[in-house]
Order: sequence, then structure tokens, then C-alpha cells
Amino acid sequence: MATKWITPSHVEGTASRQAHADLPEGTYEREISKEGFFGPAAFMYHTHPPTGWTSFEGPLRPRAFDLASQNEATGTPWQAPRILSNKATELRYWKLAAAMPALARNADGDQLLFVHAGTGDLFCDYGHLAYEAGDYIVLPRGTMWRLEPDGQNDILMIEATNSHYKLPDKGLLGPHAIFDPAMLDAPEINDKFKAQQGEGETRVEIKKRGQVSVATYPHNPLDAIGWHGELAPVRINVRHFRPLMSHRYHVPPSAHTTFVSDRFVVCTFAPRPFETDPGALKIPFFHNNDDYDEILFYHAGDFFSRDNIHPGMMTVHPTGFTHGPHPKALKNMLVQPKPATDEYAVMIDTRDPIEFHEAAESVEWAGYVDSWKTAAE
Repeated sequence: MATKWITPSHVEGTASRQAHADLPEGTYEREISKEGFFGPAAFMYHTHPPTGWTSFEGPLRPRAFDLASQNEATGTPWQAPRILSNKATELRYWKLAAAMPALARNADGDQLLFVHAGTGDLFCDYGHLAYEAGDYIVLPRGTMWRLEPDGQNDILMIEATNSHYKLPDKGLLGPHAIFDPAMLDAPEINDKFKAQQGEGETRVEIKKRGQVSVATYPHNPLDAIGWHGELAPVRINVRHFRPLMSHRYHVPPSAHTTFVSDRFVVCTFAPRPFETDPGALKIPFFHNNDDYDEILFYHAGDFFSRDNIHPGMMTVHPTGFTHGPHPKALKNMLVQPKPATDEYAVMIDTRDPIEFHEAAESVEWAGYVDSWKTAAE
């Protein structure tokens, strides 16, 4: 069983002895920590908001992108514009308006599809799955697949480059917290899957090291009549999540981890009750991003800690950037006007620096860095 030695934590000056609660009057808390929120940490109590700058210049600035404003629809995922990438992951935002004309296959790593908008059908080696907005679909590396949307689909694709996805270790909570693995749906060899089988010529577009090769078959290679084993694509919808929470303590974002890869994690923010203890913080706490680039994709709802953010937008807070709630949210630091949050968002924390691609920069909201300014007033 995991254990931790009993050691005292140093307290200096005027400070709370409990993180994220009972702040000294008139102060703002900032967390400095190692390994995201998993390692040793210190908590500073400032007399001004840590984001109360009057100007911010240089490459460390936070950035925001309105991905929903992209208009280009492509029939293949490998033509979808790249938004962000590093050696461990690649993010694309894919608009699909009609059935894919060919099968896709990723030889570079596991593929995670997050369906931001639309419904449709997935056909793959393993069978058929219907999908809808809010679905995560994990496609193991090498899986052949295609989508048949009912209308336009908007899909955030997150690749685990040269790696795979696993479920996080939930520790003392046990494996059934947040969502039970029994909630993961696998494809079925059903009538709809059998009906799409046939002898017509079929192309398979295979991505490897960013380049696409094409294998052409005289038949549809999705011709399995059955399978068994522990490896398969899976689907789960964000509405089935049961977020970890505490009524007396604002839990860190890492508590909402959904999938893990070698050099990044994917977390999900879903509606949950606000903290009810009078002294507990009821908004995200200010913190340094000293080990991870933080990427947040806003799916649906009222994003209570952010101003001027709407569904389909993405923000990036780079390593080394101190950040926290916007000024409007800061007013509700200890008292919230409603009983629960109303937001769905996908967070990707990457251990390695992210590169920005032209498709992101073309839809950038340049004023995002200034959206904290009024905190200084």
C-alpha cells in the first residue's frame, strides 16, 4: 500500500495552514509545485492577484484560438489542419461533412477522437460504434477505421505519438471512481457492420512519421466476422463522468485525469457542485506552470473561471506562466451565485513544449493575454 512519511510542513509569516482554504484576509493564494500537482508544493499568500500585470510581452504569453471559426472540411483526418504538436503528441481540429472516402490508419501512435459536435457511425477492424457529441473514442495504433457523419462533425484529434493511452492509477479511490471501466463501450460485429462489407475497391490511408501511404484493396478490409481479446477501441461520453470533488477543498485539475500517455495526460472537466465550506476556495487557484504546458479545449457550458471564452475555443498556458481565474471569476472566490459548475472541457497537459502551427495562429485571439489586466485595478 502506498505510504507517506509523517513530516511537518514549514509555515512562514502570515499563511493558511491548509492549502486552498482559510486564506488570510485580503490575500490571494498561489501554488508552486513540482510534477504538476503530484510533487512537493509551496503556497504563497499575496496582497495582489498574481496575474495583475499591466502589460505582458514575449513568447511566454498565454494564447487562445477560436477553432470553431475554421471553415475547411476535409474527408480524411490526415488533411485536417494541425493545431499544436510536439514529439509526444499532435493535435488536429477536424471538420468532416460527409462519409470518409477511404479508411484511415495511424501507424504513428494511438488516436483519441473527441467529438465536439455532431453524430454518426464509426466502422473499424473491430466492428461498429455509433457516436455523438461529448464522446471520447480511443483508437489503438494500427486500427483501420472510417466515419460516416449524419451531418457536419467537429472533432478534436489527440495523437499519442509513438505511444499509447492508458487509464490513470486512481490510487485509494479505486479503479471505479470518476467512471467505471464497465462504462467503456467496444465496437460490435452487428448488422450495420456486416452491411458495409463488400467487394468494392477500398483505399486505406496510412500515416507514418507524418507522411501518408495508400494501400488499395479489391474489397473492404473491414471484413472481420468476429474477434476476442483485451485490446479494442473504446467509447465513453463526458456526461457519464462522476467528477472527484470535496465540499471543503478545491481539488487540483490532475484529479480529473481521464487518459495518460508517456509525456502528457488528458483530463476532463465535467459539472460538479461547488465547495460549500465557507473558507474553501470555490474557483481554480493561482498556480505556476513549471513542468507542463497546459492546453484547454472548451466543449460546452458556462466556463466559470474564464471571460470571453465560448465552445470550440482552445487556450494554451505555457510552462513558466503563472495563471489563474479571470477578474470576473475572482469576485466569486469564496461565494458562488449558483450551486454547481456547468461546463465541459478537455485539458491536455504536456511535459514537452508545444509548437504552434499556422492553422492555430490564423484563428488566434491576440487579446487573450490582456484579459487578466483588470485584476490589477
